[in-house]
Amino acid sequence: MMVQLEFWQLITLLLAFFAFVGAGGKVLFGQFERRMSERFSAMQQALKDHTESEAKALSQLQSLERDLLNLKADIPLHYVRREDYVRNQTVIEAKIDAVGLKIENWQLRGSHHG
Repeated sequence: MMVQLEFWQLITLLLAFFAFVGAGGKVLFGQFERRMSERFSAMQQALKDHTESEAKALSQLQSLERDLLNLKADIPLHYVRREDYVRNQTVIEAKIDAVGLKIENWQLRGSHHG
């Protein structure tokens, strides 16, 4: 079996083949481009979400830091160190003892005069 083709038929077949290959390539390239566009869109959305999440976390961290600094500033106003408490308590007890001693001396002087 022998197939005979004229030159113009061969040219037409080759042009049709290359047109088919070109159209197939264009379709594949279009699908590739669409898929890449979808991936880039997804990556941009993920980056946007991550950026928003980071901004929120940074805001919370700054708020926490502010609260901690406020707490550090308030601690001396609301709490007394143990050493300070002991020193103040010692002074108060010494004053009470001095008042008690004065009362005792006053009572002793009063009993001698009476």
